[in-house]
Amino acid sequence: MEDTPSPSPSPTAAAEAGSVSTPLLRRRGSYTRSMSHARDELRSFRSCLRWMCVDHSEASSPAASWLVFAALAVAVPGAARAALPRRAYDTQVQASLTLSAALAYATIYSLVRRRGLRRLLYLDRLRHDSQDVRAGYIVQLAGSFRLLACFVLPCFLADAAYKVFWYCANRPFPLWWSAAACALEMASWIYRTAMFFMACVLFQTICYLQILRMTGFARDFGQCADVAAVLRQHRRIRVQLRRISHRYRRFILYCLILVTVSQFTALLAATRPRAQVNLATAGELALCSTSLVTGLLICLHSAAKITHKTQAITSVAAAWHADATINSLDRDQENPRTPSKAAYLQPHTPTSPFAAASASSGEESDDDESRSEDSVDTSRFASFHVTNISFQKRQALVTYLENNRAGITVFGFVVDRTWLHALFMIEFSLVMWLLGKTIGIS
Repeated sequence: MEDTPSPSPSPTAAAEAGSVSTPLLRRRGSYTRSMSHARDELRSFRSCLRWMCVDHSEASSPAASWLVFAALAVAVPGAARAALPRRAYDTQVQASLTLSAALAYATIYSLVRRRGLRRLLYLDRLRHDSQDVRAGYIVQLAGSFRLLACFVLPCFLADAAYKVFWYCANRPFPLWWSAAACALEMASWIYRTAMFFMACVLFQTICYLQILRMTGFARDFGQCADVAAVLRQHRRIRVQLRRISHRYRRFILYCLILVTVSQFTALLAATRPRAQVNLATAGELALCSTSLVTGLLICLHSAAKITHKTQAITSVAAAWHADATINSLDRDQENPRTPSKAAYLQPHTPTSPFAAASASSGEESDDDESRSEDSVDTSRFASFHVTNISFQKRQALVTYLENNRAGITVFGFVVDRTWLHALFMIEFSLVMWLLGKTIGIS
């Protein structure tokens, strides 16, 4: 006996059931971050974040991350300060490294937890870019960790040599306890230094994507005849620069303040009376100062470079506008059916109707003949009309670029060369003032 097929529901009933069970839009809290496979271009970033205990992809990751940070950045330096003999400049070194690591950790934790790694690095937006931009950015992502290793490994090796020398010279504990304490101090040093450099390299990588976009944008500027498309692309880059500035402005500002205070504290301690400054006593202080200043220079150089690239688009647009205008005038000059160059540049003065009426009085008899001789062919001005509209569009684009200079900003201040020059003069003036108070430089 064959089974009798059950009657299918009507389309109206199915639509009503679907509308009840499946909403058109999910709730706001149900949207998840974009997922990615394990062997994509972010595997190096994930591995680094996992080893640094900043990866929050699992539920237990935040607790472990905070625990590792508290142990290596706070507990180990505090225990070394309390248990070991007092070392010169140790307070300045440990405080500077811990505060810089805390600043970098808070920045990375906030950005990765809110947006995810793919959105933070703008990988979900690369589909709108050219193949050259995508290939260059993937190469930069792979090379970011080589750059991170170039900064972290020399500092770690130098600090390891200094720590081994100090423990061998002072012998504060028995052999095995001294080896364990030295290993913990080296782990704390490399953790704090790598955390600070990780935040700086992450900012540099994001800025490099915008540099690639602006380079391709400037290269293809003259080939694009659509002013509206150029305007949309510039607005897209400008919006992303505003987001980057909003995400990293606190990190750049606090990093600048922290490095300035730490360097002035170190300078004051090194230039005080009866201060012992040599490689054995001030080597760790010099290494810490070099690390902090290098990280700050990475951020400032990346911000100033993308600002310079973005503001240089104005000169590229002005040159493109001038070339297009001159070429269009030359083409129209070669065409006898269009007005000459002088006709473009001369202002149009409308004729008064009363003057026209007085001039035409007494000539009504030759009206038909004059109309046939002085009639205007409107097709001659079609090319001029199109050229004039194109000129106005290009002029509007150049005016927009001149009055909307994009770049990395820190609470409204554009990080460009002028800003860096002013910052250098302020820092130099403070250094000279401090040296005048300590060693008598006038």
